[in-house]
Amino acid sequence: MRILTVHADFIEFEPLKKAGKFAEEITPGKRRFEECLVVFMAVEKGDEQIEASAKLGADEIVKVCEQVKTKAIVLYPLVHLTSNPSSIDVAQKVLFETQKILAHAGYKTEHAPFGWYKSYDLKCKGHPLSELSRELHASGKEEAKTGEKGKETTEKTEKIIVSESLKKESEMKSKFYVLTPSGELVEQEKFKYGDHKDLKKFVDYEVKKVRSYSSEPPHIKLMKEHSLLDYEPGSDSGNFRWYPKGRLMKKLLENAITNMCISYGAVEVETPIMYDYQHPALKKYLNRFPARQYVVESDDKNFFLRFSACFGQFLIAHDAVISYKILPLKMFELTKYSFRREQSGELAGLKRLRAFTMPDMHTLCSSVDSAKTEFESQFKKSMEWMDMVQLTYEAGFRVQRSFFDENRKWYESLVKKLGKPIMLELFEERYAYFITKFEFNYVDNLDKASALSTVQIDVENSETFDINYVNDTGSKVRPTILHASFSGSIERVIYALLEKEAMKIKQGKKAMFPVWLSPTQIRIIPISDAHTDKCLGLAAELGKFRCRVDVDDRQETLQKRIRDAELEWIPFTAVVGDREAESGKLAVTIRSTGEKKQFSVEELSKLVEKENAGKPFEPLSLPQKLSKRPII
Repeated sequence: MRILTVHADFIEFEPLKKAGKFAEEITPGKRRFEECLVVFMAVEKGDEQIEASAKLGADEIVKVCEQVKTKAIVLYPLVHLTSNPSSIDVAQKVLFETQKILAHAGYKTEHAPFGWYKSYDLKCKGHPLSELSRELHASGKEEAKTGEKGKETTEKTEKIIVSESLKKESEMKSKFYVLTPSGELVEQEKFKYGDHKDLKKFVDYEVKKVRSYSSEPPHIKLMKEHSLLDYEPGSDSGNFRWYPKGRLMKKLLENAITNMCISYGAVEVETPIMYDYQHPALKKYLNRFPARQYVVESDDKNFFLRFSACFGQFLIAHDAVISYKILPLKMFELTKYSFRREQSGELAGLKRLRAFTMPDMHTLCSSVDSAKTEFESQFKKSMEWMDMVQLTYEAGFRVQRSFFDENRKWYESLVKKLGKPIMLELFEERYAYFITKFEFNYVDNLDKASALSTVQIDVENSETFDINYVNDTGSKVRPTILHASFSGSIERVIYALLEKEAMKIKQGKKAMFPVWLSPTQIRIIPISDAHTDKCLGLAAELGKFRCRVDVDDRQETLQKRIRDAELEWIPFTAVVGDREAESGKLAVTIRSTGEKKQFSVEELSKLVEKENAGKPFEPLSLPQKLSKRPII
């Protein structure tokens, strides 16, 4: 496919004469569209995979829309862009499918009549990105030329590998149900959701599969306002820069999930981020994992950036001598980073990005029955994690129908442990390596769902990677493998936390992070400069305990400094004047309740230590005095 995009003040066209019997039926007359991206497109031989070609084209069009800041698109079929056109039928289907995908992604999309000779008048905006051309191939090769009108400024070739599993997933036919704690299995459209509103939103999201947002998710505004992180303009889309406060929160979550996995019995490893695409086991696995990959060329070889820790851990397991006596064997890695070449139109802040930190654990089990036992145990650990980060969630199970039929009572017992209905997706044919998995999904303010915790039973990769254990008779046996992430990506946890607080703000409630994750837990504000030294002394005393304390010594009014502490969601704010300096008691505002109470240093530190109990701790990541901090 070839496309030429023009960011236009307007385009006006008029169909004049049918080019053949294949011309679509239309209402005659001129049509005009303003402030839009006009996409001249020619479908070529090799674009016969209608859905794949349309998705590739739509993905590129969305990328341009994001660059030029428009949500209005006019698709204009123009066969003269190519000397190698597809059949008329294929061209028409790709055009209509592209429009459908863009409309579902929230773009106002129209198309010029197919199969007509047309006159048109167009005014190009004339900025450096106003005219861009692309040559797209379903194999993943994209040739791009960008620049000002009449000037070719750059050329690039980008390779994107789309796995066979991802293609099969898009074609897969499955059936959605709701399974209740009492064991009732109901078709999703017939279930009476009642108070289970988030479950309804989750099911709708999965059934309709509309991943793109029509407006900006509120967590993006909050992550910027709190100086946690931001987009990195010097990198690819979906990559972020983390500022000190955000890095502190991220580090605490990384430490928390690492501690949980190691205390659960996992051995920690570290593996490369890049692998040989031609490695026989890896290539086979790539086509069984539903993801798009980045591909890097080096020394005439293709390498892909990992999208999980599976590759490295499976290669370690292949080389290891494993006895049945040490099973189940758990291997863990916190990947920094994993990479997935998500489609541009689906990128949305921290919900869906291209480089992410994934806690990834794999468990080698002696059999499917042993794997079921571990699956249930890890289901409970995932519940523990979600409770620790104080997030609500909806559960979804995805199961091959034959496996569900054989193990229905087991699934019912899991739902009973959860204590609420779950979404159940049943598929007849496996499109990937797993026979079953569960996900805990957070439903956000715009009714989109994001998977956090997940565990899967893998029945393929011990064969693919030639992984064995030695049983009690000395024979080599293939293990059954579990893939698990109790938390999901760290970035998504922060997304969910921010979305949760955005909902509170919407409801008129006070937002705040869990105290153990708050970058500053206690802020001390001197009434005047004369009290600053006293405040620094108090901060030093509190700092001896597990507390993050800072002092707002800026040359601002007291009211503004108190207001700034509120805007930063500081859990405990203490104002210190003559009375507090003399009495040794701090006048503390507690954000969670709005109460104002008197505390000694020891009493306040115990309050914070109680919130930190059982969780990792990190010291303040910025200068203690606010006057010494850069403005980010």
